[in-house]
Amino acid sequence: MTQHRLSEVEVGKNYKAKELDSFVSTTDVVVLSNNEEQLFTDPDREYKVVNAFAGFFEHSSEDGEKYYREKKAYVVEKI
Repeated sequence: MTQHRLSEVEVGKNYKAKELDSFVSTTDVVVLSNNEEQLFTDPDREYKVVNAFAGFFEHSSEDGEKYYREKKAYVVEKI
């Protein structure tokens, strides 16, 4: 899969699931998909990166607080 290795993705561009798989495997990011758990089931299915965020809020089950995590998050849509 090395031929699909990506170090970054861009909002507005389309990528195959196998490219996103490589990106997620080699980069510390979060990917949210409208295709739920099926994001990586078809390696040739294409997705469009529709938004990117520098971080997100996460609820801690340990202390009930919400914490901002500085971790890139991308929203992708099945096309």
